[in-house]
Amino acid sequence: MADDTGEAGSEDGNDDLPLDRFHEALEAEGRPLATASEVARRLGTTQSRASDALETLVGRGAVDRVDVGGDPVVFYPREWGELATRERIVVFPNRREIVVDRPTQFTRAQLSAFAHLVDTTGTEPGTRGYLYRIRQEDVWAAPFDDVDDLIARVRAVLPRRFEGLEGWMTDQWRRAHRFRLYTHEDGYVVLEAASESLMGNVAADHLAEEHLRAPISETEAWVNETAIAGIKRALYDAGYPVVDDRDLETGDPVDIELTADLRPYQEGWVDAFLENRSGVYVGPPGSGKTVAAIATIAAVGGETLILVPSRELANQWRAELAAHSTIDPADVGEYHGGEKAIRPITIATYQTAGMDRHRSLFDSRRWGLIVFDECHHITAPVFSRSAELQAKHRLGLSATPVSETESEEEVYTLIGPPIGADWDALFEAGFVQEPEVEIRYVPWRHDLARNEYVSADGRERRRLAAENPAKAAEVRYLLSAHRGKKALVFVEYLDQGAALSDALDIPFISGETPHYERNALFRRFRGDGDRREDGDDDASEDEDRDGNASANANDGPLDALIVSRVGDEGIDLPNAELAVVASGLGGSRRQGSQRAGRTMRPSGSALVYVLATRGSAEEEFAQRQMRHLARKGIRVRETTVAE
Repeated sequence: MADDTGEAGSEDGNDDLPLDRFHEALEAEGRPLATASEVARRLGTTQSRASDALETLVGRGAVDRVDVGGDPVVFYPREWGELATRERIVVFPNRREIVVDRPTQFTRAQLSAFAHLVDTTGTEPGTRGYLYRIRQEDVWAAPFDDVDDLIARVRAVLPRRFEGLEGWMTDQWRRAHRFRLYTHEDGYVVLEAASESLMGNVAADHLAEEHLRAPISETEAWVNETAIAGIKRALYDAGYPVVDDRDLETGDPVDIELTADLRPYQEGWVDAFLENRSGVYVGPPGSGKTVAAIATIAAVGGETLILVPSRELANQWRAELAAHSTIDPADVGEYHGGEKAIRPITIATYQTAGMDRHRSLFDSRRWGLIVFDECHHITAPVFSRSAELQAKHRLGLSATPVSETESEEEVYTLIGPPIGADWDALFEAGFVQEPEVEIRYVPWRHDLARNEYVSADGRERRRLAAENPAKAAEVRYLLSAHRGKKALVFVEYLDQGAALSDALDIPFISGETPHYERNALFRRFRGDGDRREDGDDDASEDEDRDGNASANANDGPLDALIVSRVGDEGIDLPNAELAVVASGLGGSRRQGSQRAGRTMRPSGSALVYVLATRGSAEEEFAQRQMRHLARKGIRVRETTVAE
């Protein structure tokens, strides 16, 4: 019924009034019924056309009418419940805030492309409200090719146009394209500003003397190439992200081709990276970020350094390269505590790569591409050496580019902007299974434990809430209720992990578990039997030293594992169907994503239960950790466990 001008009806006379538009008119009137003239005024059309459209709805059975006598006919929804329970979007344009009551998954996914989820309210399924705020960094990182696509998305999800808000977003988008780094034909790097005032005011005020070597013109300056990371960060903080158009090094050639078929969205990731030469592949676990990264390695074609947070991930990367590319195994090396080999493709841990005594070895090769797996780690001080790698192609991988300190700007400036499909799109296409997430509030069932918690404070109180003894019974119940599903139980504290292991007769894996035993347990969980992973050289040495431990670790298949933080990131357990987060709710939003993501695979069910002690700070922590999943369009329900 409404065209782009807001007028009801169409030019060919075929009047059509969507029921949602009628609901909007009722809301604008502030009462549950309205006359045709009132609807016409609210929708910007004529009374005649509104009346015809309303009669059409009456004929469809969606609306009822009554003649009140002495006044025109009034119309009201036949199903009053629809008016009370439907989604509502309220926009506060001056504050750049959006409140959504009972949002659909589609709406949450659409908003996540350009807005930040600030808070949620309500406890019962289907009643939760969402508060979004549009920040400048959300506009800068919005996954669109141009500002017209961004504004089109905004108009598609908001109830009407907000010219002031759209103008502000357009201005922010343009701010993100006002400074550019490019390589001069003579080989040096130039910072270019869109105007003299930007170079003379913004750059002059925010860049340090050592950032620039000399002015070239009123809008250009010769850059100190060792200070590029600093320039990017300073201008980002000033509200002007820098477009990086430099000619980056490609490194010495490496012989590698991809052997896997890419999904359409993975092809889009790779194409976007090759155009920008830097960026972060953002997608849920199971979306194929590693395979897309291997395709990127083959496309760049230069020697590659892959940085990972753990030795397990290094082993896994070696196996993935062997499975999905033509790389010669002799050209792949690992550099960490268990192995030290620099090869054309080298996989190193962040910890080792950040140490001064190993730096010269990494500098001995001419890398063309640096891959930062689980790239939120780049913000930690020990990994800040990566700022020196600005001359290389830089690719990050992450389920969500949010660090422990929530410093998205570090990821954005040191690696590049996010590249990725909406999670909702992957769910809808069936590429990734959408998880069912439930926060379960567990009561204190033991007076002694409750009293100990009440008398404690600070960190000790957090530990006691995490280790609430009633959680053991709840974990047992959930595993029994989903018997036969491959389950991961996550814990924060070693004592709790050991206690649950004893109580439930399930192996516990922590940072103290030897690497060979860890790998063996993961293989049993995956159903790999006694097969050793390619490249697991240090495992065989450990097993030779302790044959009994090795034998015990290969005792048969496992349906459940209890894991500490060692299981949070990157461990490939594709058959995990159930995740129970027993503790660890004081951690980051990213940690919550990783733990939930362990079940997000292309097929089968995906269940996530988050246990929080009722009446403790864990309630808030649980809601905060799961909030970013809601940003991706995932439904999060809440249940209070009976006493």
